[in-house]
Amino acid sequence: MTHSSLHFPPLGEFDFVQKVLSDALPMDENAPNSRFWFGAGDDCAAFDGWLVTKDMSAENSHFRLDWSTPEQAVEKCIVSNVSDISSMGGEPKIALLGICVNQSWDKLTRERVAKAFADGFRKRGIALIGGDVVAAKEGLFSVTLLGRAEGEPLKRSGAKVGDTVYVSSFLGASGAGLWAFLHGKQSDPDLVDVVREHLSPKIDERMGMKLVQAGVSGGCIDLSDGMSSELNHLALSSGVRIRIDEKSVPIHPGALRLSEKYGVDVREFWLKGGEDYRLLFTSDLSKSIFLKNNLSVYPVGEVLEGSGVEIRNLAGKVETLQADCWSHL
Repeated sequence: MTHSSLHFPPLGEFDFVQKVLSDALPMDENAPNSRFWFGAGDDCAAFDGWLVTKDMSAENSHFRLDWSTPEQAVEKCIVSNVSDISSMGGEPKIALLGICVNQSWDKLTRERVAKAFADGFRKRGIALIGGDVVAAKEGLFSVTLLGRAEGEPLKRSGAKVGDTVYVSSFLGASGAGLWAFLHGKQSDPDLVDVVREHLSPKIDERMGMKLVQAGVSGGCIDLSDGMSSELNHLALSSGVRIRIDEKSVPIHPGALRLSEKYGVDVREFWLKGGEDYRLLFTSDLSKSIFLKNNLSVYPVGEVLEGSGVEIRNLAGKVETLQADCWSHL
């Protein structure tokens, strides 16, 4: 018996669950071809070939419904999980969902949240197989996502001396969007793009798979907590030193626009800000291979012997780069 044939009691919680499960995809019966196992320390853990990650989005921390729509808040939560699977070269296939409904949300808001999750998983080919619903004074979304990888996953420990360091897209948009909200500039027409990117980031969700298919086997991590933090994670996990060149970093035009207009150091956005959800990776492949595979990636540095992270600033001086990012604690 499928969930669509069940008859739920006329109770609010069961009605809400039914809305989330509406038109949910059936489970794909194909198991992973590769059998790998590893625990915490990467964007995902793995068991018996399944990549698994868990990200939560808390109201008034990750999203605010006076800033965003319910649909944007849900999309951002889903993207944060999909990005973890992508960063290891995987494709998301199965989800478990926990929703804490804010007791003050009206019926329409609850229904929009339910529909957004149902639509968000289905359009990505992800089967929602279960979860839980509760209520409290603030909302919370909790997603556990499982994915499959073709062959060995990309890991943080894969960076090798001699590799080039790359990022997969422009950086700093989400951090700039957050600055706009915190400083009351979210209605500035010059900042529409970064505000939108902060509320509901759009990424290439198959980028990790494309890198693996192109032959990348270096280190990889998603940029969820800020470039400075993720560079240090990558260097520490791989036992190498990483040096990046600031002038090579592709900064989002909207972040540059905000920096120039309001006199804010753009490093605050791309280096310290988070939630870009682009990939930071290393590879020894030549640029021609990326071009052959239609991959627009940006070289920003190199992997060297030693430890730690350095940045050659715009003046040409090399500085030590400590992890400096948002922390909930």
